[in-house]
Amino acid sequence: MKKLIFVILTCLISSCNGWVIQPQPGPTPFLPPTPTPSIFTATPVVIGVNSPTPFVATSTAAPTNTNSPIATDTAASTTSATFTASPSGPAISIKVLGCNTSIDVTHGMGEVTNSFVTLTNTGGVELTNIKTTLFALDEGREHPDKTVELVSLPVANQVTIKLTVDSTYRQETPIQVEVTSDQGLFPREGLASCTDIGIFAPNPESLNTPIPSVP
Repeated sequence: MKKLIFVILTCLISSCNGWVIQPQPGPTPFLPPTPTPSIFTATPVVIGVNSPTPFVATSTAAPTNTNSPIATDTAASTTSATFTASPSGPAISIKVLGCNTSIDVTHGMGEVTNSFVTLTNTGGVELTNIKTTLFALDEGREHPDKTVELVSLPVANQVTIKLTVDSTYRQETPIQVEVTSDQGLFPREGLASCTDIGIFAPNPESLNTPIPSVP
């Protein structure tokens, strides 16, 4: 009779979870034990001494980037940007009026080529410390008047100068004129053969004097 009661009790107890033999308590096989996670309070509550309503303190972390400068967004400004066209930069027009030849006894040279050049300031700024130099393909010794220097050339003004190089006797003389100033170097102007200016040579007294340019 006692054995029958024991069997009945055993069946009743095992029917609670379906296992005849109960597993032993312990860690789950093949899985590492999981540590108990720490519990953090996301929003600490600070209760004031004299305030009946608790004060909730929140902390907001702002990301920073130390590798980049701070950019200022001016596009969101309510003030519209005004763009003003700036005046044009330095510019010059180089025009070779013509040439003639002569014999330079003063400097102990034979035939020299004289070139008459008009410079016009076509830019938006005054040109200062202008140097104009004449180059010839058949140039010999360096002539003292190879380069002419001017202090300044105002905007919309022009000046005519005379440049001289030592050239080969009775030969075609390809020339180039180069202009530099404090504002920079300008492109050269050249001629394969400089036309004889003849009787249209400028008055020597009018050379190297800036005057208003003709439109």
